[in-house]
Amino acid sequence: MADERNFRSTYYEKVGCRGVEERKSLEILLKEKPLNLTKLTQFCIRFTVPKIHRTVLWNSLLGVTPVYDKSREYVMEQRVAVYNDLLKALKTMRIVDENTPTSRVLYAMWLLEKKQLYLGRDITQESHFCNITKVLLEIFDNDIETYWMAKSLYDYSEEVSLEMGKLSDLTYTILEKEDNGLYIHLKSCDMLTALPLSDWYRSFFAGVLSEPALIRIWDKICGGAIKIVVFVMIEILRMLRRRVLRCVDQKSLFECIDSIKNEQETADMIVNGAIELWQQNKGHEYIPQSKVKTLS
Repeated sequence: MADERNFRSTYYEKVGCRGVEERKSLEILLKEKPLNLTKLTQFCIRFTVPKIHRTVLWNSLLGVTPVYDKSREYVMEQRVAVYNDLLKALKTMRIVDENTPTSRVLYAMWLLEKKQLYLGRDITQESHFCNITKVLLEIFDNDIETYWMAKSLYDYSEEVSLEMGKLSDLTYTILEKEDNGLYIHLKSCDMLTALPLSDWYRSFFAGVLSEPALIRIWDKICGGAIKIVVFVMIEILRMLRRRVLRCVDQKSLFECIDSIKNEQETADMIVNGAIELWQQNKGHEYIPQSKVKTLS
């Protein structure tokens, strides 16, 4: 029976569905008072988060809502007040209006809060914060919660930036190990180091993979497992192996990778493979609890 249950759990993980046992376990964890962030983090690392619980779980792990239920109403009132003040200020300064895309509004709010909204700042420019926000807006309905989640995820993006040297080296090492032929081809054509790893890793592949598939990777990111981005990159290259081997320059390679943006089935296979490869490489590493965003 144990072997059968393990097989079933593995199957559910691969197809992105959750077994009944895991869902019940999460529901029990979410009823704990106060919430145990360590256990919730471990759940995110091990399993795909059920859609019905994703808002609550991400808000908790990203520090948007506190672990103590008695504090949640007050904390959210403060967050709503800050959000409304920032939005009012932007409208008063005529930086945004009713026609401004929500992702750009949230970006401008973040810039204002960070005191980086200087005169003439172009809020339409590409940014990792905006790319992250666009994905969140496709997943969640509450713009206020989305803003605060985007801020926290961007902090993880900054963690990635600090570790880019190590993450790049790890990418090349694992690719050479997993598919030496692909590694040699990319290196011989000077395409390996041309991959925009920093942009893709810092935005957690927003705009590269479709949101329904990407969200399962972001479950791990919310658990602090930022190293998983390496395995997503490896799996993208392996999944597109035949097409990549026909590429002889950077332009054709980027066009090849860009072609999967709207291929849902391909994205699902990439994410399944990336999670499996990450697990095989002892990828269950997450940011120490001291770095997990908490509120008391």
